[in-house]
Amino acid sequence: MSSSVNVVVGVGVIITNKQGQILIGKRSSKHAPYWSIFGGHVDPGESFEACAIREIKEEIGIDINTPTIFGISNNLQTYQQEGKHTVSICMHVEYDGGIAPCNMEKDKCESIIWVLPNELPEPHFEASRNAINLWLTKRFYHPVP
Repeated sequence: MSSSVNVVVGVGVIITNKQGQILIGKRSSKHAPYWSIFGGHVDPGESFEACAIREIKEEIGIDINTPTIFGISNNLQTYQQEGKHTVSICMHVEYDGGIAPCNMEKDKCESIIWVLPNELPEPHFEASRNAINLWLTKRFYHPVP
């Protein structure tokens, strides 16, 4: 079976603060109008950790250390809606309270906010929702029916 569709690997990083909130952004470009955790596509030859560190620095201007992998998400709803198949490596890091996160990519993100993970604003990006659900339920993977 041959297909011209590729599967793209990305990372999604849940950044938590001491109040138990997570940092999310409202997308304004191709993923508008969705809210989402931060992250992006893995570059060829790049580790998941290096990708997370790079993407977080590019998107919100903070340095993170030792992001940990807690799950994997196969984002088939997005594939069914848009024809783009992504697999997300779900990662977590605690915000150290140092440099305040700021919106470094105003052309891609309208705003950033801290929210409780069980009070997500809508509409919410599938890969982000999947990652947050895995994190809250302490599961590594949810099989897709």
